[in-house]
Amino acid sequence: MSATLPPRTTVGSDPTAPAERAAISPAPRGRATRWAVALLVAATAAIAVAYAGAFSPAGTPAWSAWLMAVGVPLALVGVMTLGAARHGHVPRPLLAAFALVGALLIGGFALALALPADLGAAEPLLLGLPRRAAVVVFGIGLLPVFVLPVAYALTFDAQTLRDEDLERVRAAGAARRDAEATP
Repeated sequence: MSATLPPRTTVGSDPTAPAERAAISPAPRGRATRWAVALLVAATAAIAVAYAGAFSPAGTPAWSAWLMAVGVPLALVGVMTLGAARHGHVPRPLLAAFALVGALLIGGFALALALPADLGAAEPLLLGLPRRAAVVVFGIGLLPVFVLPVAYALTFDAQTLRDEDLERVRAAGAARRDAEATP
C-alpha cells in the first residue's frame, strides 16, 4: 500500500494540518550563517583527513597534527558563529572576538607543535610548566576565557530577546495551541 502526501506537505509534518502550517519555510540564512556553515564543513573535512592520516601504514604523518591544529579551532569558530547568528547575522564585535579566539587557538596549537619535544630535563620552564604545556594551558585554555565573556557582555543587548521578540514567541505559541485545539 502506498500513500501520497498532499503537494505542500513536507516529510515529517502532519498531512492533515492546513497548508499554511504544513509548509515549513527554511531558516533565514544571512552571509554570516552561510560563511559559518562553509567554515564548519571545511574544518570537519580537515579533521577527517587528519584522522585518516593516523591509519597510514607508515605511521601518522607530521602534516596530520598540523591539519588538526587548524581544523579544530576553525570548527570552534564556525560553531560559535552559528550559535551567535540571529537572522543570519552576527554583530561585528562578536565576529572580531571569534576571529581573535580562532587566531589564538591556531597560534597556540602551532606553537606547541613547533617547539622542540626532545629536550627532556633541559626543557625550560614557563610559569612552572614546560613550554609546550604552558602554551596549551595558558594560551589555548586560558586566554579565550578572557576574550569571549567580554565580547558577549558588549553585545548582550543586541543578542538577547527584546520584549517584542518575547511577545512574538508567546503569540506564536498561543496560535499553535489554538490551532491544535480546533478540530
